Amino acid sequence: MRRLAILVSALSVALCLSPIRTRAQHGPGGGHGGFGHGPAGMAGGEHARGSAHQHSSRMEGRKTPDQLLAQNSKLSSKLQDLLPAGTNLQEAAAGFKNLGQFVAAVHVSHNLGIPFDQLKARMTGPHAESLGKAIHALKPDADVKSEVGKAKREADSDLKEAGS
Repeated sequence: MRRLAILVSALSVALCLSPIRTRAQHGPGGGHGGFGHGPAGMAGGEHARGSAHQHSSRMEGRKTPDQLLAQNSKLSSKLQDLLPAGTNLQEAAAGFKNLGQFVAAVHVSHNLGIPFDQLKARMTGPHAESLGKAIHALKPDADVKSEVGKAKREADSDLKEAGS
């Protein structure tokens, strides 16, 4: 009887904690391109390797950054203002691993005057670099750590404000 009570208690605890574990894996955005560890963690390099969100666009049922932007006009409008006139936002977001990485890259491009297409080319594709390495390659005199941190804070703010 005692074993049964312990088993039922353990099972109850496990069931109660499963939504918390799922939420923790998907971050504050409920698993739709949010950060988990923040955009610097995704885009800044060394922290990105272990995050569950690194492969978010490849997971079944997950939306890509361009799909999320198509659904969030408030965030899309804000980011559009930071990119050169005429930039197609969905095309700009295509290829990024998650929405946080894309938003941080947009801010870095705007803040440092780095052409977005050059930054994107370094951060996406088969030989993708971290945001930090891409900044260093394109603007060697920049304080990479500071700029990645600033972009993370700006991206966090944008996503929170937009409800992503």
